[in-house]
Amino acid sequence: MSTDIRKLGVKATWKELTEGMVIAGAGTSKEFNTGEWSTDKPVFIEEKCKQCLLCTPVCPDSCIPVKDGKRGEFDYGHCKGCGICVKACPFGAITMEGVE
Repeated sequence: MSTDIRKLGVKATWKELTEGMVIAGAGTSKEFNTGEWSTDKPVFIEEKCKQCLLCTPVCPDSCIPVKDGKRGEFDYGHCKGCGICVKACPFGAITMEGVE
């Protein structure tokens, strides 16, 4: 069984899912918004940010983009709200808020 995981939707049945230990496709994480189930989200406070970029490498989902040496806003489509970036920021430029 090799299911095209890009065609799976929310209403997929268990018969349509991929078998365990099988890699059905590569490089598809950008196609799925995995941050939808998050209950908390990080908030970037630009005025406090010193652009040290210590938050960027600790994000397990690569949700903190860097362009031209400066960090950008969070990619909430993939952010799980783990809060690791909050702990990594020595300047208090990231806080956590509940998702509305």
